[in-house]
Amino acid sequence: MNAPMKVGSKTDRDALRTALLAKGASHMDIAMEMRTRYRMRPREAWRHAHGWTLQEAADRITQASVRRPGEAVAADASLVGKWEKWPAPSSRRPSPAVLFSMAAAYNCAPTDLLDLDDRNSLPDADLQIISGMRGVSTDSPPTVEVPQSATAMEPIGPDLVHLAADESATWAAWAEGSNVGDIALEQLMSETRALASDYLTSDPLGLFQRTRTLRDRVFSLLEGHQYPRQSADLYVYAGYLCGLLAWMSSDLGQLRDAETQGRTAWLCAELAGQNDLRAWVLSTRSKVAFWDGRHRDALAFARRGATYQTSGSVAVLLACQEADAWSELGASDEAMLSISRAKEARSASSGQDLIGGVFACQPAREENYAAAVHLRAGRPADALSAAERALELLATQPVRAYGTAAQIHISQAAAHLATGEAEGALESLTPVLALPPDQRLAPVTRRLSELTSSMSMGGAASVGLRAAIEEWCVNSAPRRLALSPGTGAA
Repeated sequence: MNAPMKVGSKTDRDALRTALLAKGASHMDIAMEMRTRYRMRPREAWRHAHGWTLQEAADRITQASVRRPGEAVAADASLVGKWEKWPAPSSRRPSPAVLFSMAAAYNCAPTDLLDLDDRNSLPDADLQIISGMRGVSTDSPPTVEVPQSATAMEPIGPDLVHLAADESATWAAWAEGSNVGDIALEQLMSETRALASDYLTSDPLGLFQRTRTLRDRVFSLLEGHQYPRQSADLYVYAGYLCGLLAWMSSDLGQLRDAETQGRTAWLCAELAGQNDLRAWVLSTRSKVAFWDGRHRDALAFARRGATYQTSGSVAVLLACQEADAWSELGASDEAMLSISRAKEARSASSGQDLIGGVFACQPAREENYAAAVHLRAGRPADALSAAERALELLATQPVRAYGTAAQIHISQAAAHLATGEAEGALESLTPVLALPPDQRLAPVTRRLSELTSSMSMGGAASVGLRAAIEEWCVNSAPRRLALSPGTGAA
C-alpha cells in the first residue's frame, strides 16, 4: 500500500472507491481506506465511501432524519462540511440526532463516525447516548444522571457545587443545539416563494404534492428543537404553505378541505406572531368563504385582516375582497367605497411582499376585482374599462397568472353581454375557452357557467356562445387529487 497522503483529488478518490468495490470491499472497508490514505475525518470518509457530494449527503441525512420521530434534521451542504471538520475551528459539533441520522444515511453505527478527537471533544452526555445506541429526542433537555456514592448520600460542599455546574453545562449544550440552521431556513424561504410563484402558471394538481411535501418537512422540523427565532420563522413558512394549500384546495373545488387548511394556517400565524402572515391568512379564508357562498363570513375575514398593521400589498387585496363581498350582498355603495380604499391602500403600501406570487396583489389583480364589482353594481361600461386596464397591466407583468387572466376575460365578456354585444363577448372568451383542462380552476368554471344566465338575447352569436360555454363546462368537471398509494388526504 502506498504511503498516506494528505490530500487526494476527486479523480483519485473515485478511482480508489471503484477499485475497492470491484474487489468486494464494503463501505466500511472503503471508509477506512479513505481515512488512512487521505487522512480524512471519519464522517468525511464515510461520505466519500458512498461517492456522494456534500449536497447529496445532506439530502440523504435529511431524509433519514424524517424516519426518526422527533429528530428531524435539516441538513445542507455547508452544515455537512462543518460537521465533518469538527472539532476543528469554524466547524460545528454534530448533535446525537445528527450522528444518528448520518449513521442511518451511511448505513453504519454512530460510533463508526467518531475518532479519538471527536470522543475527547464530545460532552459526556452525548457520548453516553451515542455509545449506548439510544435514540435522542431533541424535544426536551437531556437528563443528567447523578452518580451515587456507596452510601447513597447526596453530594455536599464542593462536590455539590461541581455537580450543579455539570448539570448547567449539559443543559447549555442541549439549548445551544438546533435541528435547523440559517442556511436551511433560507432554503425553506426560497422554496416557499418558488411554490407561491409557480402556482400562478402551473397545474395546481402537480404543485399540490410539492407544497404538501415541503409543509410536512417544516412540520417535522417544528417537532424538533431550535432557537425561538428559528421556531418563529418555521411557523411563518408553515403558515404560508398551509395558506397556499388552502388556495389550491379552493381552486380545485374542495372548499371544506380549504377551510381546514386555513384554520391551520391561522394557528401558525398566531404562533409566529406575524401580522403580515395573519393578514394573508385572513385574506385566504375570505376567498374560501366567498366561493363557498358565505359572503358575510368573507366580509368579516377581510375586514378583520385590514385591522393589522402590514407591509406589502395585502391591504390592497383585503379591500378588494371586502368590495367583492359587499357587491354580492347587494350593498353597492359600500362596495364602491371599498374599491376606493383599495386604491388608497395601494398608494400607502410600503415594502415588498415576503413571499409574493399568489401572496401578492398586483395592479392587474386589483382591477380584476374592480371589474367584477362594477358588474354587480350594474355599471357595465365601468366594468369593461376596468377589465381592459387589467389586461393591459397583466401584459406588463413578468409572470402572467392564467387564473387572473381568465377571470378578467370573463368580466369583459359579461360587460359586453350587458350591453347586448354577444359577438364581443365571444371574442373576449376565446382565450378562456382555449384553456387546457389542467388550468380550468373551479372559480373560473363557476363564473363561466353563471355567465349563461345573463344571456337573454337571441342571434347566432348568442346561441354559439352558449353552446361553447356549456361544452366547456361539461369538459371541466372537478378533478380529484391523485394521491400516491398509502397517503391520506392533505
